[in-house]
Amino acid sequence: MKVATAVIHAGVCGFVTRVRAASDDDFVRLEIGSNCEKVRAFAEELAQAGPLNALDEITLGHESVLLTTAARHCRGCCAACVAADGAFKAMQVAAGLALPAPVRIELTAEG
Repeated sequence: MKVATAVIHAGVCGFVTRVRAASDDDFVRLEIGSNCEKVRAFAEELAQAGPLNALDEITLGHESVLLTTAARHCRGCCAACVAADGAFKAMQVAAGLALPAPVRIELTAEG
């Protein structure tokens, strides 16, 4: 079994999401925990969908089960929450469709 983990610090909100993605093949089971109620609701709905077919998820892109489920729950100022993208990357790594590597976003403002 291949397992990938991600710890996602969402930003100024201070919320942290932890993802465990486990796969024996192209199907990945995600366990998502967060101190954000919106991410928890996303995780609960996603868990009901069962294991995700990683190849289908990648092919569907922004119309994937994972990302459309996240979009239903992470609205308003949370529409750009990086928790869903982190979960998507963990899914890819667990399925052997991506290599694990750090992801980083640095935000600055001027004026």
